[in-house]
Formats: sequence, C-alpha cells, structure tokens
Amino acid sequence: MVAAAHHASTDEETGPRRPQALGANRVVIESVWPQIDEGRHPVKRVVGDVLEVWADIFCDGHDALDACVRYRDVRARKWHTAPMALVDNDRWRGEFRLESNTRYRYFIEAWRDLFATWREDLLKKRDAGQDTALELREGIALVRRAARRRPKPLAERLHALEAERDSESLQAALLDPGLLDLMRQCGGRENLARYRPTLEVIVDRPQARFGAWYELFPRSASNDAQRHGTFGDVIARLPYVRDLGFDVLYLPPIHPIGVQHRKGRNNALHAGPDDPGSPWAIGSPEGGHTAIHPQLGTLADFRRLVDAARDHGIEVALDLAVQCSRDHPWIREHPEWFDWRPDGTIRYAENPPKKYEDIVNVHFYRDARPSLWLALLDVVLFWLGQGVRIFRVDNPHTKPVPFWQWLIREVQDHDPGVVFLAEAFTRPKLMKELAKIGFTQSYTYFTWRNTKAELTEYLTELTEDVPKEYMRPNFFVNTPDINPVILQTGGRPAFRIRAALAATLSSLWGIYSGYEICESEPIPGREEYLDSEKYQLKARDFDAPGNIRQDIARLNRIRRENPALQQLTNLRFHPAHDDNMLFYGKMTANRDNVIWMAVNLDPHHAHEADLELPLYTLGLPDHASVDVEDLLDGYRFCWRTKWQRLRLDPQVTPYRIWRITVPERAP
Repeated sequence: MVAAAHHASTDEETGPRRPQALGANRVVIESVWPQIDEGRHPVKRVVGDVLEVWADIFCDGHDALDACVRYRDVRARKWHTAPMALVDNDRWRGEFRLESNTRYRYFIEAWRDLFATWREDLLKKRDAGQDTALELREGIALVRRAARRRPKPLAERLHALEAERDSESLQAALLDPGLLDLMRQCGGRENLARYRPTLEVIVDRPQARFGAWYELFPRSASNDAQRHGTFGDVIARLPYVRDLGFDVLYLPPIHPIGVQHRKGRNNALHAGPDDPGSPWAIGSPEGGHTAIHPQLGTLADFRRLVDAARDHGIEVALDLAVQCSRDHPWIREHPEWFDWRPDGTIRYAENPPKKYEDIVNVHFYRDARPSLWLALLDVVLFWLGQGVRIFRVDNPHTKPVPFWQWLIREVQDHDPGVVFLAEAFTRPKLMKELAKIGFTQSYTYFTWRNTKAELTEYLTELTEDVPKEYMRPNFFVNTPDINPVILQTGGRPAFRIRAALAATLSSLWGIYSGYEICESEPIPGREEYLDSEKYQLKARDFDAPGNIRQDIARLNRIRRENPALQQLTNLRFHPAHDDNMLFYGKMTANRDNVIWMAVNLDPHHAHEADLELPLYTLGLPDHASVDVEDLLDGYRFCWRTKWQRLRLDPQVTPYRIWRITVPERAP
C-alpha cells in the first residue's frame, strides 16, 4: 500500500523556480499512508480509533531529521501536533486519537534538526576521545539561537549553560535528554517541508462499523395476508427483532404507492384491485418522498415506531430510493426533472432483462440542477427530523457520483452521525468509488462468493488491501431482490452456513425477513423469490419447524460479547487441509479477545480436515497449549500443539466458534 510519491515543496509548482526556492527543498516526504487516490478521497475510521500515519522521510547527507503529524477537527481552527518517530530505513510513523464524530484533516511536516545532528556528532567525538571544546561552544550557540525565538522555555537553561565553567559539566548539561526534548519543541526547523495535499479522515460513530440489520416490510407486519400491516404492527414485532439480536431495523419505502402501471403478484403487468404494488413505485396524489402510505399510519405513528425501536436498542433505517411512480406529484410540479420521449411519455426504468413499468427515473442535470438536488437534500433532512439517522440507498450506481458526494457531505455537515448504506451490486470500480466519495457502508459480492477460494480472495481484498481504508462491507445473506442459488439448493444447512459466515467474516451483516425460517422457493431458473413480498402481503410462521432463529440469536450474542468480532480488518485466514473447510480468526490488538472459527462450506456432505492452529499469532511455539471455549455449546477443553483434526457435519453443526486463551503458568 504505497501512495504516489510527492516531494514536499515550499511553494506552488507554477513554472521554473529560482535557485533559492529549489535549494530550500532538501527534505523529501513521500509514500504517505493512509491516503486514497493521492488524497482525493478521505479514509474512514470510527470514534475512539487511533489513526496511524506513515511516510518515507529523508534528506541528503547524514543530518538528523524530525517530523510530526499536524491535525485538527474541521470544526476547529487550532492545529494539534503528534510526533513522528523513525521506524526503519527512512520510514516514519506517527499517530493521533480520533475523539469526535466529525472529519479531521492532517498533513506531515519534516525538517532538519540541527541540535540533534550536533548532539550525535558530539557523542561520536566524545566516544572517540577527541577534543570537543569547539563543539561545546557550537552547542551553546544553537541553544542561544533557539532562545531568541522562544526565550521563556529556554531562559533558565541558557543561563545555566553560559555560567558553566567546567567542560565536563557543560558537556553533561548539553547532552541532557531533557534539553534535547526542549530543543525539539523550541529549536529551529531547518528546511521545513510539508506534504501536500492536506489529507482527510471521516470519523463515524461506532455503529458505522459494527451492526446487525433486519429487513422487514411494514405492510406484512400484521402477519395476515388479508390485512395490510401498520406501524403499530411493526412496534409489536420489535421484541422479536431485538431477541434475534439485531440493532438496525431496515424498512423498504414507506411512502404512497402509485396506481398507474402498478405491478401485480410476481411482477405481473396488471394488478388486481387488492394488489398493493411495489413500495419502490413511490408517489401518488397523497404525496411523495416525504409522505407516509396511508395504510401504514401517520407521521406521528412513524415517530412512535422510531421511539419504540430506540427503547429496544434498535435504530430504524429507511430506504432512500430516488425514483418515482407515474403518479408522483413531482411529475406535475417539476416536469423538467424527467426525460420525456417524442410521444409525450416518460421512459420507464429498466435493468435488462428486468423491466419496471411502474417506475420512472429523474435526471440530474440540465434544468434539474440544482432544484432536484436541493429537493432530495430536503427529503433526507426531513427524515432526519423524524429521528432517522440511517439510510439504505437504492441503486446509487444508477445516479451521478457527484450528486451523492455532494448530498452525503451536506447531510453529514448537518449531522455527522448519519449512516448511508450503498445498495450497489455493480461493477467493482464503481462500487468502490461510491464508498470513496462518502457512502458509510456498502453491499458487496458476498452473496455470490461461496467457495473457499472465492471467499478467501474476496475477504483478503476487503480486509488487507487498499479498500479496507474506505469500504465497510455489509454482508446481507439475502434481499427481497436476491434469492441466491446456494439457498435454493442447500436447505437448512446452507442458511446456517451463510449466516455464520456473514456474521463473523464482516462486522456488519443483515438478513431479509423469512431467512430465519429458511424461505427459499424461487422463480424457476432465477435468483428471485416466488410470490415476492415486493408485490404482495406476506404471512409467515416464524415458529415453523426447521427455523434457525436460535442460530441467528446466538451469532448476534457472540458478536456483542466478543470485541474481536466487532472489527473487520483483523480477519486472518489459516490453513485447513480440505477445500470445503474454511478456518479463520479475529483477535483484538492486545490479544485479550481471540476468536477462531471453522465452517464447512458444503451444505450437503460432512468434511474432515487438519487445522493448523496459528499459535504464532499468540507468541507461542508450535508445541504450546491453549485453552478453548466452544461458544456454541459452552464446552471447555485444551488444544495441545498446532495440529488439530476437525469434522463438521452440516446436518448437525456446520460451523464452530471458539474463544482462545493462553493458559496461565505457575511462576
């Protein structure tokens, strides 16, 4: 992870420069990390993190150098300073703690340290038994020069040095480490260089990195296919969601639904009189993106839901879908926001081979800017006013990236705690760009990564490569749009396997309602649900035999109780000598919480493998022992040596999660 090199400059690159300016540029700062695309995009952290900053810093000759990181909260004027230290081979490191949910700016400064250089030379001559009388005079001169700039801190020191008549005592005083520290603070910074550009880090609240999402359709919350659900029904479901261990309740659009070209069951082109239509066909004469579907309740009912969810430790997330039904008031009020065809109609939305005849898209330029942009900002700010601080954004990759960058920045300037999840199953570079420009979390390709090689390669990219600095993957095991083949064909074991993987590989994961009862019937030959809830009310028996509610609740409990599982970039894969057995682990930086996991990826057959325990990560030799707690069954035992044999039967338990501790030894 090496950024493009920059030679620090004391002036702008505006053409041929005078020798004086070129001569001043002796200190080089390059390979600064972290930064994204040469500083064009911010990196991401959460409150309480320590940001480590690295750089290669060097100069001609053998003079001592010094460097620091300058940083500040964007809301403040004062810059703070964190020292940097030489690590090895011209690589320097510094750090500072991120205390607030805001943005920080930071840059690196480096300079020649004349006093430290003088001190090193003096020590060499002293140790060689050479005369140092002249060097002592030079040392006093450097302190005197610094005292002219900062007299108060150095006045007493300088007075004592100038009064010293014994050369040995003078030498000891000049070599005092306290004086060296004082001179670092007060001494001159020769050939001061600054790395450009100033870099930025977004500091989100902790919920941006760790959370468990549950998606349900409020209109099905009655659990009666003949009665449209209400927000009151959702409130009644909150204890169920809480007991499963989820802390985010995601609701698809809750707005009025259009009537023109409304879809019927299973995406039929013609709806029956009782068909509710797709909630993503937003807008009717009753209102648009800031209105509530009348059958769900009122705005006051929605606020009661938000408050009730908060009382259960749950945040409500809303769908932000920038699209309209043909009945949306915007079409009448702002025809300039839409693309009209030669016959006077509006082109409906398509994602070939899918067609959404009930939906039309806005366009973002020409006469729509800035009025549409400002209207959409007002939509988000409206829901912030109702207590919503998490938004799942529908298909952001089909809207202009500059719009999202602007919108997210405007919203987070208003409230830096707002979280945006990008639902973008799209090309890799576009998916990453959305994360770079501001989306807090991202849907990923996890849904289609099933084999050991696929999972290892993809998770290594997300957790160890450059994307770890800006992309937070939210591993949804299914969605109303996606019924993966492995769930269609793998039965109950596949649902348990995928839940275990999502909940432990990433610090963010989610399920769509029905997953816990292993709902999987597809439209033949497609990755879509038959009788999709997108087009009808749904009643489910959540106590049906074969449900995996206990698995899900247990996984979420284990995640809450183990800080190692609340991180992403600490994931490491370990050897398991079977292509169907995935063995991996996470641990906290101080090793006080160590979790190892093994998952049989084959939902149909039992597999047995030799696991190579990563004892070296605990500072232990291969023959050492560790204490093990099975977090599924509560068993405790000891593993001796690094080789262990494991068999996992998907019909019994397709995965294991262990908490590891190093046994205490007698003194």
